[in-house]
Amino acid sequence: MSDVKAELDELMRTFLGAFTNTGGRRPDVDVIREVFIPQGVIVSTAGDEPVFYDLDGFIEPRQKILTDGTLTEFSEWEVAERTEVFGSIAQRFSEYRKSGFLDGEWFEGSGCKTTQFLRTPAGWRMSSMAWDDA
Repeated sequence: MSDVKAELDELMRTFLGAFTNTGGRRPDVDVIREVFIPQGVIVSTAGDEPVFYDLDGFIEPRQKILTDGTLTEFSEWEVAERTEVFGSIAQRFSEYRKSGFLDGEWFEGSGCKTTQFLRTPAGWRMSSMAWDDA
């Protein structure tokens, strides 16, 4: 179990780190395709109605705002998590924080994510994620 937990921890770190553009670092949102299965679904429940994304639909607008000056010095990190594993499936409930400059204005935020994982022939991968901002 500890090896599986370590692999799931690393997937989550990689996912969250994909958006970091602090200190001149270039975000690597394309890595999301490596941590997710190709059919992955990401859902935002932060607005009035859920917004469903396939991987490309999620990655493309974030790539743009993280590289065109809209969102700078951005990072997001997990502050608490609960992970359950059963056979070849797992789920994780994460609390996170985030900060950066959006259109030149400093902001800080937090929220929760729920992530589902599958063991694939290539190792553990994310299959779906949903989040809500506080």
